[in-house]
Amino acid sequence: MKPVKRIVVKVGTSTLTYETGKTNIRRMIKLCSVLADLHNAGLDVVLVTSGAIGVGVGKLGLGEKPQDIPGRQAAACVGQTELMFMYDKFFSEYGQKIGQLLVTKSDFEQPERRENLSNAFQKLFEYGAIPVVNENDSVATEEIVYGDNDSLSAIVAVLTGADLLVILTDIDGLFDANPNEDPDARLIPVVETITPEIEALCGGAGTSRGTGGMLTKVHAAKTATAAGIPVVVMNGSAPQDLYRVIDGHQTGTLFLGK
Repeated sequence: MKPVKRIVVKVGTSTLTYETGKTNIRRMIKLCSVLADLHNAGLDVVLVTSGAIGVGVGKLGLGEKPQDIPGRQAAACVGQTELMFMYDKFFSEYGQKIGQLLVTKSDFEQPERRENLSNAFQKLFEYGAIPVVNENDSVATEEIVYGDNDSLSAIVAVLTGADLLVILTDIDGLFDANPNEDPDARLIPVVETITPEIEALCGGAGTSRGTGGMLTKVHAAKTATAAGIPVVVMNGSAPQDLYRVIDGHQTGTLFLGK
């Protein structure tokens, strides 16, 4: 990969929470410390975060994600405030400023709003703040039903002219078979071109706490690589492995930009 000066990192609900639905505080603190350190090293950093609904479910003590849209909206309202409180607290401990951006599809599709959003990103970079991006799940019902933050992270990477998109998930990358079913499944370290055969390896949906599976990550990689942005899909259980990625070491699965 070429030297990275601007990176978009996407973290999913399954990475941010335990199986209990409660927030994985240790992992969240480590992620914030690594991103703050990368910023200190001179990189522009964007964090695309899922988790509002999942954190809201945990805080409300619901036990599981609501099946109805109003229930998910309410969980997102509660969870988003908690999520940003924690990000602000943890980033502040490392002397890092953040700014929240809650977006919908129309923010990217309408030219004027897209330009305004792009300008907001650029000013945040100039001011030395890390943009923290999430879908506006409390009002954008279409995104709750159909959307996923994997796709959002790719769109943000293209909009901001990022040099690299990293998607943190709960497995090590793309395998040639389902690693949960096949003990001989092997990690695919590099994907030069996303073909129908590659997409066929992705399986179905993600965990009960998240909305996406590997297929949404490959689709996001297709969007980003089409714009010349390489994508790494890797396990988010060890956020410090982001250093390895930046240093050019093989980690997870690398989708090459064109």
